[in-house]
Amino acid sequence: MPALSVRSLCVSFGERQVLKRVSLDIPAHAVTAIIGPSGCGKSTFLRAINRMHDLVPAARVEGEVRLFGQDIYSNRVEPVVIRRRVGLVFQKSNPFPTMSVAENVTVGLRLNGVRDRSLLRERMTEALEMAALWDEVKDRLEAPAVSLSGGQQQRLCIARALAVQPEIVLMDEPASALDPLATAKIEDLILELKKDFTIVIVTHNMQQAARMSDFTAFFYLGELVESGPTRDLFTSPRNKRTEDYVTGRFG
Repeated sequence: MPALSVRSLCVSFGERQVLKRVSLDIPAHAVTAIIGPSGCGKSTFLRAINRMHDLVPAARVEGEVRLFGQDIYSNRVEPVVIRRRVGLVFQKSNPFPTMSVAENVTVGLRLNGVRDRSLLRERMTEALEMAALWDEVKDRLEAPAVSLSGGQQQRLCIARALAVQPEIVLMDEPASALDPLATAKIEDLILELKKDFTIVIVTHNMQQAARMSDFTAFFYLGELVESGPTRDLFTSPRNKRTEDYVTGRFG
């Protein structure tokens, strides 16, 4: 069973349709890259699979999204439960500025009612270790999160997403604002995380997608043009638009 099974997904904002009948399976314990030019619906797709569009009054979502077989848009499913199971890391690191490093990691747990201090400490340490950040911040846990470097802040946001133990982690261009060294750390981290999580990453960087993803989906003008194993999509794409995009002829 795929981690996520999407069928005929349409997303509109008022009169503007952004996603048009997208159907895609996302395998478990793999990295799936979503590529395509700006404005093609990549971020809209990510937000649809953890019900973030519920927070936008003008948004309308149609179609089916199943998370390990469960229809996430069923009336019987609470959006907050889905967001706990499907974490989202944004393009720009967004630690809570008034909170310490430790508080940033555990905020989701506390919002979910966890009060046991030993459990909070255990989950915080575990999440920071998984985000390859523990050794860098273990002596600075009470420091403001915004005192960390840009790359460290992004890994802190990843740790925050991991602390609630999601099944899937969505990342929206998580390294686009980082320098090459910090980007390499994020990429190494993602490759390590796929052992325990299903990862979906939006990226505009073709080399990054080719380097680190197992599967790739190419979006264009709100439609899914082609998807498949990354090696196949980059070396022998079936669609001319895919070939033109991955070879840099447009985009």
